[in-house]
Amino acid sequence: MALAFLATALLLITRCVDAEEAFTFVDARLMAMIFSMLAIGEALEHTGTVQLIVDFVAPFLKGMPPFMTLVCVYFLGLAMTEILSNNAVAVILTPIAIALAQQLGHDPRAYVVAVMFSASVAFATPIGYQTHMMVYGPGGYKFSDFVRVGIPLDIVTGLVACLTIPLFWPL
Repeated sequence: MALAFLATALLLITRCVDAEEAFTFVDARLMAMIFSMLAIGEALEHTGTVQLIVDFVAPFLKGMPPFMTLVCVYFLGLAMTEILSNNAVAVILTPIAIALAQQLGHDPRAYVVAVMFSASVAFATPIGYQTHMMVYGPGGYKFSDFVRVGIPLDIVTGLVACLTIPLFWPL
């Protein structure tokens, strides 16, 4: 974050980018959605909803090997991202994944990475990611085009991610 701040300051000081022009590219709706999702995530954490969800789900996952729980978290995040925005899923599911990993006695880092990836690779609908919505109408695509191509891509990227994540962040 510090490097991003320094790079931005350098661009503005050297006048490579005009400050007013830069602010015109900030999407206020997207920023409002991100901030509201952060507030919802905090509310879920502080009201005990996260713990309630974890207490409900943990008994089902308790007997599973850690790899299978990682797969469950990944594909839950993927399914949520197909019907919600990726930012919303990341904010809502991250505290749940952390608490779940801790309750199961696993390293939460792998679960956070699984949420991060699953919230970023929703290919089966145009809903989950902004760029899909940008090309959906102008590109003349149908919803079924996303489903037909996206589901196999979701499965392949999910399997690759779930097999690779434990190599870098052991469970």
